Amino acid sequence: MFQFDTLSLVFVALILLGAVPNLFYSSGYLPHIERKAHYQLHYFTFILSMLGVVVSANALVFLFFWELMSLTSWQLILTEAKEKKTIDAARFYFFMTHFGFVFLLLFFLIITDGDLELGFSAMHDMAAKFAYPTLLFFFMVLGFLSKAGAVPLHVWLPYAHPAAPSPVSALMSGVMLKVAIYGMFRFLFDVLYPWPLEWGVLILVIGSLSSLIGVLYALSEHDIKALLANHSIENIGIILIGFGMGMIFESMGLKVLSSFAFIAALFHTFNHMSFKSLLFMGAGSVLHQTHTKNIEKYGGLIKSMPVTALTFLLASISISALPPTNGFLSEWMIFQSMLSSSHMDNTSLKLAIPFAVFALAMTGGLAIACFVKAYGISFLGLHRSTNAKHAHEVNFLMRFGMILMALVVISLMLFTPFYIGWFDKVLSGLGHASVYAKIFPDGIWHMHSAGINGGVVSPLILLAALLGVTVLMMVGYKVLNVKERIHHTWSCGYRTSARTQYSATGFAGPIRRFFNWLYKPDEHFSKESIEGYSSKFSDSHYEVHVKPLFEASLYSSVAKTANLISYWVYRLSHFEQTRYAAMIFNLMLTVLFSYRIFAHEFSWATLVLEGTVMIISIKVLIIGDKK
Repeated sequence: MFQFDTLSLVFVALILLGAVPNLFYSSGYLPHIERKAHYQLHYFTFILSMLGVVVSANALVFLFFWELMSLTSWQLILTEAKEKKTIDAARFYFFMTHFGFVFLLLFFLIITDGDLELGFSAMHDMAAKFAYPTLLFFFMVLGFLSKAGAVPLHVWLPYAHPAAPSPVSALMSGVMLKVAIYGMFRFLFDVLYPWPLEWGVLILVIGSLSSLIGVLYALSEHDIKALLANHSIENIGIILIGFGMGMIFESMGLKVLSSFAFIAALFHTFNHMSFKSLLFMGAGSVLHQTHTKNIEKYGGLIKSMPVTALTFLLASISISALPPTNGFLSEWMIFQSMLSSSHMDNTSLKLAIPFAVFALAMTGGLAIACFVKAYGISFLGLHRSTNAKHAHEVNFLMRFGMILMALVVISLMLFTPFYIGWFDKVLSGLGHASVYAKIFPDGIWHMHSAGINGGVVSPLILLAALLGVTVLMMVGYKVLNVKERIHHTWSCGYRTSARTQYSATGFAGPIRRFFNWLYKPDEHFSKESIEGYSSKFSDSHYEVHVKPLFEASLYSSVAKTANLISYWVYRLSHFEQTRYAAMIFNLMLTVLFSYRIFAHEFSWATLVLEGTVMIISIKVLIIGDKK
């Protein structure tokens, strides 16, 4: 029923590292929640369900805890359901999470032959006998990546995360998405191993698109929680890039490079858990004090909320992958794994890997720009609203939760060799080569790539140098008795005020215009004159609304098609019962014929015969004679 191998224990540790600081933060946040009993019941059940998923040993237990995790998180989104937007977001999340559950159920029914109490290790033989392993892979990808939030199954994140209470947003983005990554690791290695090269290329491309699209939409957001939700899409993409490279190397027999890439993916999984949880906690604290999620209404909060500002800054630096943070180290490893592929002679790889390198490099630069915007507009400058002006630091429990999570971020940076050694044991337990000695051949001070001509980085030395320079500058400042001069900010002759500061819209404007084909913004410009007369002293209001491309093109089209089909079926069932019964009969024939094709050996002769029978049946029973 349960198993506690190294892979399970590593993800148990990830869940606990994310949940324990969140418990303190949630306790401080609790007085501001009206439905306290509802919140606490589902909150603790949610954490237990995630632990249950990663220690499950058979399909039945796994699916039970997976569904429990989905239902409790859905109810947590509805904790403060006072607005229609929250209810719509919860409904959207419910649909998407059960969309993935259907594919997971199909996956398990096939690889267990209906015996859901079968252990994971015994599923490998059943999967090996199945005639269409790629179909199993697609079922697994659709099931897990819809929960992880990879493109194009990502559209629920920017709705669900802002609607949920802030502690829940931190748990969902920081921890729950990683449970889906655990499922990918578990079933690719235990059930579908070995895999063809094309599977790894697909995961690599999905990861590249997710990272790039996620950060581009984050840049256009002014809702701080929606901005962070889009960055979750970006970082899931980065994890999948490392994951895809591991699969590619493994399929080509390069065991050492495969282990290195998978370790990089695991390392970034932990890193994203830590800094994204901390960012959502900081965003929740700011929201708690200002009562708005609009970044444009913040400003100057570093003076009134110093603990929140400092911890948010630490997480912002880490998610931007600036050295020597933990985010930099895991992205450096992923870069090194891709750069180690130059000797591989394969056409698809020569297209996919350079695209992934470009996407990851672009993502890194845009992430820095995005968090310069998020931190600068929110915490620096002058107050942009009355609520921001009167904000103060949150209570002790919320501050303590943020400080604990900040310590988790710092530990991942300072004790990188320990974590990588742990991840190396995971890969060794899954039958891969150990690469710890190759990564740290000269001790913990230098970190090496596993590639032949790979790079070297010294994070601890770099950190010590940065701290040393900072201390010297502070000592020099005191010893030399540097005089301070205070002057008013010059703003081209105009009076300095909050309205003359850089806005989030203005900051992201050049990038938004460059990627206008992706954003397709709906721009509104209103100008109010004085007493109805045009004047250069008039007030102007400019807004930009960006509708996600996938939602506008893919999901809206699917919804419209589904509505048309459902309306047609409704008319058929109410007014033409004979044709409706014939349609059900033909649907049963389709299911039976499809089962034979997928469960038994494929035959073109029987396919043609069955197709002909289906066409005749549809023509005679459903279409009939036209009058």
